[in-house]
Amino acid sequence: MRLDAVLEGLARGDTAALARAISLVENQRDGFERVLSALHGKIGKRHTQRIGITGPPGAGKSTITEHLVRAYRQRDLKVAVIAVDPTSPFTGGALLGDRIRMESVSLDPGVFIRSMATRGAQGGLATTTEEVADVLEAFHFVPTLRETVRVGQTGLDIAWTA
Repeated sequence: MRLDAVLEGLARGDTAALARAISLVENQRDGFERVLSALHGKIGKRHTQRIGITGPPGAGKSTITEHLVRAYRQRDLKVAVIAVDPTSPFTGGALLGDRIRMESVSLDPGVFIRSMATRGAQGGLATTTEEVADVLEAFHFVPTLRETVRVGQTGLDIAWTA
């Protein structure tokens, strides 16, 4: 899809264009700066909550994220989730484990779940997590939830971004 078509789709509220815009930003492909620039005026216009969920493997991060999504949806809010997953050694993309565990809310049209691979980032988030959160905020998702891939002394980026 051409960049102009992505921007037009974003202006129309097209979810497929949102997914393409996020891919451009996440992978820092040609035109990602133009996407961020086009959306910049829409960021910070609403009271936005950026919530971080972190903890050790198996602690229930995806479960609590799913419960939070349900609670926000009961208040009729559009909710976005950025689920940071380990990087697949085969594809270089996210392993999609968190997305599968939140299957019960994933089909709700008021919920957008995006898995992102860490791609070597050490802080529990992907390097472009905040830029992707900006795109989601500009698309009127309030709140955006971020679920980290790990926790510990190297997993503290979530504290700075939430």
